[in-house]
Formats: sequence, structure tokens, C-alpha cells
Amino acid sequence: MTIGIIGGGVSGLFSAYYLRRAGHDVTVLENGTFADSCSHGNAGMIVPSHIIPLAAPGMIAKGIRWMFRSTSPFYVKPRLNRELLRWGWLFHRHATAEHVERAIPVLRDLSLLSKKLYQELATSDKLDFGWKEHGLLMLYQTVDNEHEMADEADVANRAGVEAQVLTGKQVQDLEPNARVTVRGAVYYPGDAHIYPNQLIQELVVQLRQMGVTLLENQHVRDFSIQNGSIREVLTTTGAYSFDQVVVAAGAWSPELMHKLGLALPLQGGKGYSFMLPKPEQAIRVPAIMLEARATATPMNGQLRLAGTLEIAGTDLHVNPNRVRGIVQAINHYYPDLTVQMPATETVWRGLRPCSPDGLPYIGRIRSLNNVTLATGHGMMGVSLGPATGLLVAEAVQGKPTSLPLEPFAPDRFK
Repeated sequence: MTIGIIGGGVSGLFSAYYLRRAGHDVTVLENGTFADSCSHGNAGMIVPSHIIPLAAPGMIAKGIRWMFRSTSPFYVKPRLNRELLRWGWLFHRHATAEHVERAIPVLRDLSLLSKKLYQELATSDKLDFGWKEHGLLMLYQTVDNEHEMADEADVANRAGVEAQVLTGKQVQDLEPNARVTVRGAVYYPGDAHIYPNQLIQELVVQLRQMGVTLLENQHVRDFSIQNGSIREVLTTTGAYSFDQVVVAAGAWSPELMHKLGLALPLQGGKGYSFMLPKPEQAIRVPAIMLEARATATPMNGQLRLAGTLEIAGTDLHVNPNRVRGIVQAINHYYPDLTVQMPATETVWRGLRPCSPDGLPYIGRIRSLNNVTLATGHGMMGVSLGPATGLLVAEAVQGKPTSLPLEPFAPDRFK
């Protein structure tokens, strides 16, 4: 088959990888350049530990409290927007214990499949993307978070994901080369991390060598639809005809779905990251700092600091107060690291595509014969990339899928 993939982020590129490996003629249409996708600035954490969806009890109350602090880790920009109101209503409807219980095994199995595929790629000598299996630390400093994380560790262990509750001293033992000031942490030894920039670069090179056509600056204007199928993808540079179309356009996917007559509940969650080029102390284990919801990931001798989730449409301007919140957080946990406010031009920002129930959209569009969707991964796009690509390839070919796709159905909110 000839297959067109709209979107050159990690989901689109891995879909291209597995489809091409199955022998199909694949073209990727990227709106910008492959050197500037949302995936590049990701924290790089491969997290089978993240089995609790964003839509969970208590998140709405936390979000309301955080909205009134300019440096808070979560923010929803108030605006009269029908899509945002619908998304918020659906989020509220799914922020229940019952939804979390249903979602845990689904997210666990998707994450474990993705980790397995990453391990296979890392040992194949075809791709070098800085694969490290050092686990993940969820650092906390307050009694409230200590209790919350102990509960989450219990949930993880019961779901078959190993979680260890550590004291502050045990955390320090895991980080002999960097001083850490915390009350304790939950350590997930099964997690890993990569260098996302290198992953994307290597994937682009590998796909070209495999014969995949990669086209940049292809803004999709519209679609030509006949007899319930997309016949042509119309871009600013021309028209392309494919047997099958995969939409993996991240936060811009709802705009494309609208052109196809479909309403996709999805909001862009803006996040920021920047690099600390030569940290005085070497952090070994990636960490999420619970109170600040900021992250620190060692990458290629540097340290990537990232954080915030700002629901503000597709606005990509840098909000310095949100970046300042990340900067201020680091020294509360790693007091000997010198972190200064980065220059605006050095700050990466990107939109994580967030579904209202915390599960991605992966699967066929029922109202059209030849369209498959791959988006909505929130902050776990890189973590879930290989599994998404494999499932997309299986769905496009009409093969039995490695995991059931019903929980990820693009039209589940009808």
C-alpha cells in the first residue's frame, strides 16, 4: 500500500518505521521541519511507572489551586471556547476512581510494550539514542506527598510495576555525586531514559535509508474525500494520493479532524524545557520533583530540566513565569546545582496533545475507510512512541493488534 503519515513527531516516525518494515510505500508529511517537532524537548523518560491517567480524583481541585499562581506547574488559560469547555467537561467526567482502575492495566500494558520495543531497538545497533535503564525517582518533601506517593507505590506494585519507597538517605545513596534534599522518594527501577533529540535524528536517517519519503514544510490545507475515503491530501505545495492516511499531528490533530467532519476532544498542553550544559554535580537517576511537577533528566553529559502543563490552545509563546517556576524548583531538591533563568531563545516549548481521559487516540476512524489516528499521548509521547507505531502499523494493515485498541478508540467520546 501507499501510506501517507501527517506529522513527523515520534508517533508519526515510529508509525513510518513499522509500516515500512512491513514493506509498504510510506511518505511522511511534516508541517515544519523534522528538527523541530514537539518530541525534541521531551524529558526523555520511558515510564512504565506512569499508570495513573491525568484524569484522576483530586486533579481538578489541584488545578484550580494552581491556576492562581503564576509559577505553578499547571494552568488553564480561561477563555470562551467550545472545544475547551467540552474537553473540561469530559475531563471532569473521567476524574473518578472507577476510570483510574480501568485505565491502569491499559496504560501499563502499552508502556511495557513500548519499553520492550525500545530495548529491541537499543540492542539492534541500528539506532543510538542514549538508552539508559537507571529507573526513575519521584522526589517529595512534604508529609502529604509522602502519603500520596506511598499509596501510588502500593497501586503500582499491585499492578505488577515494581515501586520502592525510599528514605531521604536511601535517595542520597542512589545519587552519590549530587546532594539531594528530600523527605523521601518512590523509586521505579523498571523505568528508563533516552536523549529525544538524538532519537529523532537517528530515526530520520534510518527512515531515509529504508526508503521512506520525508517531506518538510507540508501544511495540510484540506482533504479530497470520495466514497468515504480520503483520495488526496491537499497541502500548500501540492496534492498527494495515498491508499491509507495516518494522522499523527499532535496538538494540531483536532484541526485536521475538523476538516474531515469529526470533533476530536484534545487540547495542547504547553510545556517547557532547557538544558544545563555542564552541571557541577552529575545526576544519575532521572527525577520528577513532586511539589514542583518539574523534571531533571541526564542527557549526553548535560541535564535537561522540564516542566509545566499549560492548557492555552495552540499558543506557543514562552511564558517566563512558568519557566521561572522550573528554575526555582531545582534548587529546593538539588541545592548545589547552579541554575539560572535561561535566555528566552534557548527555552524549548512544545504542545503535548492531551486527551480528556488521559489515554491516547490510536486506531481507525470508523466514519472513513482509510484513516488511522495516532495522537493524544499527553506528556508520554516519547515514552509510548514505539508501541504506538507498531499498533498503528497493525491497524492500518488490518492485522490482529498486539494490544486491544478499544480503550484508545478515536470516537470513544461520541
